[in-house]
Amino acid sequence: MRRDDRGTAMISSDTSQPLSPLPEPPPNQIGKTFAQTGYRFSWFDWFCLWYPPGWLILFNRHWQHYHADPDGWRGFEYLLFLIPGGFYLALLIRWLRLGCRAPRSQPPTINPAYQQSFRQEILTPIVQRYFRAELHLSAPLPDTGPLIVVMNHAGMCFPWDMISLGVLLSQSQGWFVQPLAHDIFFDHPWLRWWLPSGWSQVLGGIRATKNEFDAAFQSPSNQSVILVAPEGWRGLAKGWQQRYQLQRFDPSFIQLSNRHHVPILPIACVGNEGLHPWTMNVKRLARWVGLPMFPLSGFLGLFLLFPSMGLWANRTRLRYYVLPLYKPWKTIDRATGNQSTRASTYRQAQDVRSIIQAALP
Repeated sequence: MRRDDRGTAMISSDTSQPLSPLPEPPPNQIGKTFAQTGYRFSWFDWFCLWYPPGWLILFNRHWQHYHADPDGWRGFEYLLFLIPGGFYLALLIRWLRLGCRAPRSQPPTINPAYQQSFRQEILTPIVQRYFRAELHLSAPLPDTGPLIVVMNHAGMCFPWDMISLGVLLSQSQGWFVQPLAHDIFFDHPWLRWWLPSGWSQVLGGIRATKNEFDAAFQSPSNQSVILVAPEGWRGLAKGWQQRYQLQRFDPSFIQLSNRHHVPILPIACVGNEGLHPWTMNVKRLARWVGLPMFPLSGFLGLFLLFPSMGLWANRTRLRYYVLPLYKPWKTIDRATGNQSTRASTYRQAQDVRSIIQAALP
């Protein structure tokens, strides 16, 4: 930890200094089986880390190290990912191998041991060595939840800004951070071909619905830390021309905070607009392929040649600035004297938006 030019404490994964070996998950945290069979990076894994089409290979190889995956990708198919157009041939081979059907859906089982293992063995190398993420603290953070972490979301790509923040908060505070995610990360048929069935739920993702969001804070011994991007797809799809211009915040996180008296921790992310730069959203194509956005940029040709790059993002430096806690239930609506009106929750949500906006370039 060191101080930056703003006078804030900074937890950094900057690679400008020699890196010590990555910490191994303590056996008492991830269980005896995972401690004994921990995933070790081979030369091929390091190659995949620095070769963009290889990130999908890393994710699947790690899963298959710990789980039976009879419908998953195989070694020769992985090699095809690495050559132009090879993914399409690998997809055809897998489809034929499965008897001309899609991978079977498996009921997800939340596994804290695997969550810890995946974070330490796969996400940490990417967050440290590739995105060089930094967490800037202006004041001590709570030791435990419950907590709603709110951030600006951008990049028009896989949500690496949210994933990296979750990793940093877990390293700094020991929290298990659960991201609130769109249905696409749970149900979209394309994702079933890319990643193992139930992957998002196993890693702690929470479906972005009112019931599941609310259920996360209803436990009697609730210590949940939920990561929310209130801009939703509006933030991702706004395009390069509107970078760092925050879109309207959905007030659902304020409603939940007021209902359960859960503090809100705003965090401003600088650098996430560079995850997929110079991009615009083509709405007509997005509707045609059944996606909430279709990013058009100079990388499109590469994505067509290497569809496995769907998990990849441009190398950038992600910096996270932690802002003061916000407790909306303590705010009095002077006009109505009622803290729970729709107008007051909307106003409070936009207040949080303004707080984060003021911390951005």
